[in-house]
Amino acid sequence: MKNKKTLIIGATLKPEKAAFKAIEMLVGKGHSVLALGQNTGEVAGVKINTKAIPVKNIDTISLYINATRQRDYYNYIVDAKPKRVLFNPGTENPEFYQLLELNNIKFEAACTLVLLTLNKY
Repeated sequence: MKNKKTLIIGATLKPEKAAFKAIEMLVGKGHSVLALGQNTGEVAGVKINTKAIPVKNIDTISLYINATRQRDYYNYIVDAKPKRVLFNPGTENPEFYQLLELNNIKFEAACTLVLLTLNKY
């Protein structure tokens, strides 16, 4: 499987949360992972940053923040020019879909964990 460099936005240190499980699973399947969250820490060897750091060559940005909080990241995500943005359950955002379309960035409302489990990531 090809390594898909992934940025998780909404990373957390809480093991019961999907974002935590996604980092573990991505690392376990050999993907490079960057993480952005509200609190610093480390999950599966991945450091969680609290400030948006410049990123390059991102394949996928996986969102774990609600539509309202996403607004703060619109420009950051568009400027990162990922190949795709995944809107995990509860993060759907038609307003952002339009902006991504205008910038020729693919997106899908899909669960990162399910895609990884089905080997369709």
